[in-house]
Amino acid sequence: MRILVDHDRCEGHGLCAGQASEVFELDEEGELIYRFDGQDVPEELTSAAAHGASVCPVAALRVVH
Repeated sequence: MRILVDHDRCEGHGLCAGQASEVFELDEEGELIYRFDGQDVPEELTSAAAHGASVCPVAALRVVH
């Protein structure tokens, strides 16, 4: 599973990081850092990653299987 991030759409709400801090975080400027950009999310983090993506209020995160 991968997460596709639309950085132009992201508004830095941080809900994803609140739900899956092992996968997402915001930097000092409120920009999203996705720790697995361009690679599969490790199996043990897929549930948290999918949940983090699902709470994005602007749909900037998309789960791809």
